[in-house]
Amino acid sequence: MKRLLVILAAACLVSHADGQKRAFTLADLYKIRSVEDPQFSPDGKKIAFVVREDDLAGGKTHAAIYVMDSDGGNQRRLTADTGTDTHPRWSPDGSSLLFLSTRNNGAQAWTLPLGGGEPKQLTDFSSGVGDPEWTKDGAGIVFDAEVYPECGADNDCNRRTEKSWNAGPLAAHMADGLLYRHWTSWRDGKRTHILMFDRSSGTYTDLTPGEFDSPPFSLGGVGFALSPDGKEICFVSQRDGKDATTTNKDIWTVLTSGGSTPATLTGENTAYDGDPAYSADGKYIAYRTQKVPEYESDRFLLALYDRTTGAKRILSEKFDNWVDDIAWGPDSKSVYFTADVEGRVPLYRIDIESGSIRKIYESGMIDAFRVSPDGKTAVFVRRTVGEPREIWSVPTSEGAARRLTFFNKEIAEAVDIRPAREMWIASPTGRRIHTFIVTPHDFDPKKKYPLIINVHGGPQQQWADAFRGDWQVYPGSGYIVAFPNPTGSTGYGQEFTKGISRDWGGKVFRDVMAVTDSLAKLPFVDKDRLGAMGWSYGGTMMMWLEGHTTRFKAIACMMGVYDFPAMHGATEELWFPEYELGGTPWTSGLYERWSPNRSVKNFKTPCLVITGERDYRVPYTQSLEFFTDLQEMHVPSRLIVFSNDGHWPDGVKSMPFYYNAHLDWFHTYLGGDPAPYDMTKMLRNQAMKER
Repeated sequence: MKRLLVILAAACLVSHADGQKRAFTLADLYKIRSVEDPQFSPDGKKIAFVVREDDLAGGKTHAAIYVMDSDGGNQRRLTADTGTDTHPRWSPDGSSLLFLSTRNNGAQAWTLPLGGGEPKQLTDFSSGVGDPEWTKDGAGIVFDAEVYPECGADNDCNRRTEKSWNAGPLAAHMADGLLYRHWTSWRDGKRTHILMFDRSSGTYTDLTPGEFDSPPFSLGGVGFALSPDGKEICFVSQRDGKDATTTNKDIWTVLTSGGSTPATLTGENTAYDGDPAYSADGKYIAYRTQKVPEYESDRFLLALYDRTTGAKRILSEKFDNWVDDIAWGPDSKSVYFTADVEGRVPLYRIDIESGSIRKIYESGMIDAFRVSPDGKTAVFVRRTVGEPREIWSVPTSEGAARRLTFFNKEIAEAVDIRPAREMWIASPTGRRIHTFIVTPHDFDPKKKYPLIINVHGGPQQQWADAFRGDWQVYPGSGYIVAFPNPTGSTGYGQEFTKGISRDWGGKVFRDVMAVTDSLAKLPFVDKDRLGAMGWSYGGTMMMWLEGHTTRFKAIACMMGVYDFPAMHGATEELWFPEYELGGTPWTSGLYERWSPNRSVKNFKTPCLVITGERDYRVPYTQSLEFFTDLQEMHVPSRLIVFSNDGHWPDGVKSMPFYYNAHLDWFHTYLGGDPAPYDMTKMLRNQAMKER
């Protein structure tokens, strides 16, 4: 404890040194610019990237394409539309950029000549396009899009069918099988296919026809890749007819010339295979794989497929954390990857022959990276708790990292963007719980501050040393905020990650309470002003805390699971509850064992409840049930339902109100700074914008 106090006292000295800066506010959050998606030109001399900006007053987000020299010099903006321009991809000869833009008819593919000239729209596909990539000869592009399987690439047919679905006064959805809706949308007869667009003829070809999603929905990741010779495409698809109950995705190949039958490369594995990447010499396909069927949080391994022999092998078996993004080195002898590791996301390189792994860079969180064509440099998007996203570069051999962009320099010099300190706190579960702590602006260790414990969702993910709004908005308003990585978190070995499955209210609860008890003893924490908040699984834990402890003076619960049997009947990806709770509600008693609604009689803590009406992952009725029971128990409580949002509220339209609601709630019960905006006025203004 003495060592901890020394560390935190040192942090205080640092914060006082920045006393000329003002406190971080909600308005400041929307001045931060997000730098994303760096892409090397074919000769390695330039980098294209995206800069995203928020318009808080207008409730909109804009994104533009930029380009700079590979050393960070000569930065210039290439696109100036008021919509969103994203996903820059260099043409094979480096003369133009392919990008996605919302300028006309949704997200469509556009090109921009770099020698001068205006952007030109390539596609006008009815449902919009996603993830476009150049063909090897530059004569066309490949992309994914939602289609009606009976229409395939026939754009007119898709338009007519879409119109027929939405014609007349009848508004209804119809389904004959499961996974009839997903995240925020209904399937309504559509599938995702991969299409080829020929630039000269303006025609589309469906490369993956049929009643399958190719690729299936994914939160990030890679759905398809083109071979170096341009003759083949490797894609992810699930074709066992069990969309809602299995994680068994496979990688497949098909000729880009069209008309061939797709062939699976991983059919023997009944768990996940995906995120394919061809080696530069075309000999191998690297991909991510899992071993345990129906377990979406099994360890993600790096695997290799030999295109000549058909042999497959695991490269990262000895690496006991999840492999995230992967990319080949240009020599085809090594694969680069990022991974969740103890609250950070470092960059690694693995030799495909020896299996040896070397860490290239570690600091904060790497959101995206690319290796230069000569293999000597990696550029990456990096952030830490105290530093928003910017692009950095580092030698792939040895050398120091160098920052290339400074889009947030001005606000960082004016505003106190708080860094995080770290503790490892002993828990009765037998593990030390890694916890990030962010102290308020002008922190004085002689004063006492309210503390908010924030439990992450997933549940199998990690809080990382990465800039996020909730790590700054609340400390800017006078709160200490703690972010623990309890049992179930990634980055601490797969056994620790597995520890939450079928034990949702067990070890995690004890870990969270151990962190709370430890932090409450710190001299600058007011033990009588403790709050807790959480989103998704974190929301579920808030519901559990409501029925199992009275330590907290206020709770904020977002998108949590309250009634597990009801959740099973209304969610979409059934493999998740059926693995996490050991079966179905009629075969496993864990649904009742871990349902927070079994402890209604113990509810006492004032609770804010927030949900989204279009949340099909954790249906919003879960939060309605919870709020109803809080009211029936006469517990002070407030319900907020975002009518147009799903599991994640809209970042610019809804999140300002979300943050304001939290600050209002915690100010009422913990005594921090008041909310910066009048919530009734915010709601009225937003309604006017949407009209």
